[in-house]
Amino acid sequence: MRKTMTDTNNSKLIDKFYEQGNKFLGTTIPYICGAMTWVSDPQLVAAVTEAGGFACIAAGNAPVEILKQQIEETRRLTDKPFGVNLITIAPMYEEHIKLVEEMNLSHVIFAGSFPRGGQVARVKATGAKVMCFASTLSIASRMVRYGADAIILEGMEAGGHVGHVSLTVLLQQVLFRLKSVPVFVAGGVATGEMCAHLLLMGASGVQMGTVFVTAKECCAHENFKKAFIRAKARDAISTPQFDSRLPVVAVRALKNKAMDSFGELQMSLVKELDKGRTSRADAQIKVEEFWMGALRNAVIDGDISNGSMMSGQSVGLVKDIKPVADILDKLAVDTEKGLQEAKEKLCS
Repeated sequence: MRKTMTDTNNSKLIDKFYEQGNKFLGTTIPYICGAMTWVSDPQLVAAVTEAGGFACIAAGNAPVEILKQQIEETRRLTDKPFGVNLITIAPMYEEHIKLVEEMNLSHVIFAGSFPRGGQVARVKATGAKVMCFASTLSIASRMVRYGADAIILEGMEAGGHVGHVSLTVLLQQVLFRLKSVPVFVAGGVATGEMCAHLLLMGASGVQMGTVFVTAKECCAHENFKKAFIRAKARDAISTPQFDSRLPVVAVRALKNKAMDSFGELQMSLVKELDKGRTSRADAQIKVEEFWMGALRNAVIDGDISNGSMMSGQSVGLVKDIKPVADILDKLAVDTEKGLQEAKEKLCS
């Protein structure tokens, strides 16, 4: 059996810069496969954790029994730590929290919006470490006050539901200033060289999603993976908001017919709002139902024209299909290379 960088972890530089993230995550390489609905199934989560990284099951709006089955199946496949990603705006959110309280998980990630302090406390009472997304220093500070053990800082370059600020700015606003808890960064990252420089800036680790979609262990349809390999960075675009009465969280995906259909859906919902035929809450639910259904069409059925091709701008850096272990090994090797190059420049 060949030894890889993730197996040996024999670099003094990697040891130093991985230490905090590995301790928090229970990994040998502090890189997180972000939760992706329909993609982050037990097979992918287990493959990432067995290779030394960290991964999360995407709760989305899954029925409680399905989510419970996914957790149990992941535990059958690996004894390594993994997380469950809870969407705070999902209709099943409260039921998911109750399930989490019963499952004795090592890590829970709150996403979508911001949890209330009491909800964080409930999860922490089970012994789980809590991670929260934050896009400003004030939000990050509030999450820490609520009890978050770590923050995930995600730039708009990421795929799926995203904010409006680039990672470059967020690093300056949050990473450089928040020192009380580990900060993991995400958004547009797909190479070890970039990971090295983020670690040098103070990140405890890096979350990536797009780079894992083309893993051999990923359940995504072959059409979906091949579309990622063909795509350029500029093909991953963010959806606009047409009317302030219908606030929608921007979604970044590859441009196709589904993106056009989403624009048409927004226009029709705005008209329904004008006529008083629907409420703002119901309209927002229809928006989310559109994305969940369209995403399944692409990921599972392979309809890359009418399905949602959620992708980060790092898609332009994805070039082939290979095993998760090879993806993580190359990230580790290139991280070490980047750290050594930085050291040489500083010491020359």
